[in-house]
Amino acid sequence: MKLLRLGFFLAAVLPASLAGGQKSVPTPQEARAVPACAACHDQAKSQPATSMAHALETPAECKVLSAHPVLTFQTGKYSYRIDRRGDESAYSVSDGVQTLTLPIRWAMGASSALGQTYILEKGGQFYESRVSYYTESQGLDLTLGARNSPPADLLEAAGRRMERDDNLACFGCHATNATQGRQLTLDKMVPGVRCERCHGSAEKHLAGMTQGNPEPAAMKDLTTLSTEDVSNFCGQCHRTWDEIVLAGKLDITDIRFQPYRLTGSKCYDVEDARISCLACHDPHREVDLNWGDYDSKCQSCHAGGKPGARACKVSDKNCASCHMPKIELPGAHHKFTDHRIRIVKAGEAFPG
Repeated sequence: MKLLRLGFFLAAVLPASLAGGQKSVPTPQEARAVPACAACHDQAKSQPATSMAHALETPAECKVLSAHPVLTFQTGKYSYRIDRRGDESAYSVSDGVQTLTLPIRWAMGASSALGQTYILEKGGQFYESRVSYYTESQGLDLTLGARNSPPADLLEAAGRRMERDDNLACFGCHATNATQGRQLTLDKMVPGVRCERCHGSAEKHLAGMTQGNPEPAAMKDLTTLSTEDVSNFCGQCHRTWDEIVLAGKLDITDIRFQPYRLTGSKCYDVEDARISCLACHDPHREVDLNWGDYDSKCQSCHAGGKPGARACKVSDKNCASCHMPKIELPGAHHKFTDHRIRIVKAGEAFPG
């Protein structure tokens, strides 16, 4: 079972079994330093401030944990508490008789509008915390995947044990250089989604630049991809149409998976760059939350720019606010923008 990617994990000394024999990870200062890419590329100067760049954080740099020295939550017989201890955070669960306290190693989704889930460690194993922090409610609640799986004991009440596939998927999407093949490489990992996560290794490219011959080692240029290829590329983490359909669970939880939802739009065109993820979103900058800023994207087709793309009879302003409605995902304390572009009808069932 894959981890929920909540868009949305002690500046830790990791067990050697998890860190490829290394006993430490980069400090927050090292991990967030502007990379060598910024010497030539302005995008590398703005990208480190984005939520994607902070998709994974140590507790030492996690603003949510530092701003909330104590977080508590109660469900059934289990009570939860997260305590700040200097630059570290401890996660405790009690059944009223016994208490289990585990160190938080990572915050995943650290700067997300949704919230964050915590990666705990016990006996050389990682666990996905059973409770997560939700931004809109400013507090803890059950992690989405934990709602229909009552715990059998105190350890299960703390969190779900992460198997190899969980670790690879989770760290592979929330960090850079965290995996190599089927192995975790946390000793080489840079927390968050950085240049090399999308564009490939910079080592040969930088060496080529130094030698005045960069082309043979040029990194991936995603602007050359077709709309379908962009969707599949972003869908590595945000979920592709194929992945969701093959999983066979088509319900409102899919609202989180933008490439899948976009593919279901009537206007989706595998060859038209005007409907790709990159047409509306610059991954080097924070997501623009102003509806009106996307009007020009819609009008590039619907103002006569594409045969068959009719003009809206209601307005040519704030198009996305009507045709990409925000929908509440139960238990998430958050309304997601539905990327299935359509004419929304009052009272209609959620279009899977």
